[in-house]
Amino acid sequence: IREVQYGGSYGRGFDPFYEFFGIPYGGGSRGYGQPQTQEQKSGGSGVIISPDGYIVTNNHVVENADNVTVTLNDNREFSAKIIGTDPTTDLALIKIEGSDFPTLIIGDSDALKVGEWVLAVGNPFNLTSTVTAGIVSAKARHLGANGIESFIQTDAAVNPGNSGGALVDKNGNLVGINTAIISQTGSYAGYSFAVPSNMVKKIVSDLIDFGSVKRAVLGVTMQEISDKIAEDLKLSSRNGVYIVEVSKGGAADKAGIKAGDIL
Repeated sequence: IREVQYGGSYGRGFDPFYEFFGIPYGGGSRGYGQPQTQEQKSGGSGVIISPDGYIVTNNHVVENADNVTVTLNDNREFSAKIIGTDPTTDLALIKIEGSDFPTLIIGDSDALKVGEWVLAVGNPFNLTSTVTAGIVSAKARHLGANGIESFIQTDAAVNPGNSGGALVDKNGNLVGINTAIISQTGSYAGYSFAVPSNMVKKIVSDLIDFGSVKRAVLGVTMQEISDKIAEDLKLSSRNGVYIVEVSKGGAADKAGIKAGDIL
């Protein structure tokens, strides 16, 4: 699980969104800031989304891996191929060879409501197939660590090893991929964050079709409407966003959007 830290680096470097994606076999830490001369083995979780073996997980689970091994609940092991990764959303698509694998139905994350019950499934601390329960605490949460974020925030407990695991709704449909926590210790401190399933569908489709993710560029810089902006522009509401800058020749510019507009 990736960890967003507040209040210091705690000896793990200066990046507050460092990659903590499992526990090295044999215990101990990864030794951040020290030269690594021994082979490192770490674990995470994943979700089978097709009978022919496509699996969604987190990018930081497989990033820089020389080999990826998938172990199913029935203890069958497979060597996996990395189909594609998207560091921007911290998602990765891998594949194992075979057929008739059990799958999860991908649900509609937009239909989730704050207060709705969800379950997190994964392998925290190498405890395979662990399930925890919680509620949706917030939607479209931005943590300021990646360029594209719209996390589902829950209070379902997740820990190192849960990375890439399923967040499912009360009907058992996949609504998110568990990805991050806010913590000052490296372990769960009350809040966890999942990439919404609707975003997952777009990323997976592009990785299968193109090997990379295709994104449109709007061509604007925008910010929330502050009290000062609302006062200066005599706005009756702070709903929407304030356009700070428009890229010349971009889609927004061609559509007639100008700096100073409110959308």
